[in-house]
Amino acid sequence: MRILIAEDDSTSARYMSGLLARFGECVVVEDGELALAAYKAALEEGKPFQLICLDIMMPRKNGQEVLEDIRQLERAADMKPGQGVKIIMTTALGDVRSVMSAYKGGATAYITKPILTERLYETICSLGFEV
Repeated sequence: MRILIAEDDSTSARYMSGLLARFGECVVVEDGELALAAYKAALEEGKPFQLICLDIMMPRKNGQEVLEDIRQLERAADMKPGQGVKIIMTTALGDVRSVMSAYKGGATAYITKPILTERLYETICSLGFEV
């Protein structure tokens, strides 16, 4: 599995990468613009990501904007709902408004920080991936 981790905090990015490396190749980027560029490049190379962990609060382009752009690209490619990349939104924001906004934008799952190993693995399993 190919995994994209978009996280602007280097400590959190290393932590997530360490947890997810057992599932496959992890690519880490530190802002929203780079996340979108990595997603597009992977599609063009024919090596798409199966999972994206996307922080909501990032510089240059926030996670919500990246999420919307990715889902728009999938619609433009005639992907049906559910056929696109699985996206787990990660954030310190646990309020109902943020959660609902993420799901409305097309997030597959939502995890609040600090990210607990068990919670991350449970979420990945719920998306159909094997732990």
